[in-house]
Amino acid sequence: MIKQNIVFVENKAGSLKKVTNILAENKVNIFCFACFDTPEFAIFRMVSDAPEKAEKILTENGYMNRITDVIVVDLKDEVGSLDGLLSVLADSNVSLNYIYTSFRREDQIPVIILHSEELFATESVLKGNGFRVLASVKDLEK
Repeated sequence: MIKQNIVFVENKAGSLKKVTNILAENKVNIFCFACFDTPEFAIFRMVSDAPEKAEKILTENGYMNRITDVIVVDLKDEVGSLDGLLSVLADSNVSLNYIYTSFRREDQIPVIILHSEELFATESVLKGNGFRVLASVKDLEK
């Protein structure tokens, strides 16, 4: 599994920039991210090269945040790839909590970042159906 930070950010102009500035000043490299809006705050999810360091720094700066495991999967850059992945999960009765996309830096291969209640079972289903599940953040650099 790959570690992801979840940061709760105020819904005010410039709030997310403050978070990314703190991380940049502390040399935390963000590989994947998604930000979801709610009425009172935003939920900023990110995969970085230093999740524990990011958690510590953000906590020291007053941000409520936590680390969770996610599954990161290579996805072919062709029509129907996402549908194929979701079909495999649906056929296996896997329910997803959320999903977002990014890419591997070196070769621009799309990746899907996903979370479910049963991460190990979900990972097993994906691997068993021929999907490449990334083992480490370093795989995002390749």
